[in-house]
Amino acid sequence: MSNSNEISQNHDDITVVKTRRVACDGSGVALGHPRTWLDMGQDTKVRCKYCDRVFVLDENAVSDGH
Repeated sequence: MSNSNEISQNHDDITVVKTRRVACDGSGVALGHPRTWLDMGQDTKVRCKYCDRVFVLDENAVSDGH
């Protein structure tokens, strides 16, 4: 059984982003979902709890200083 916090490298719906805080509204999913803000904290990836889209921090992203 895998840990629910693990994010598979083979996941089909990975979005590379330049910030650690991202918004997801399920665009691309039939009906979408409420817009929710996701914060990676010190991690480099986060998964949306509604649609399972994975957001991965671009390795060239500049730190926002926070």
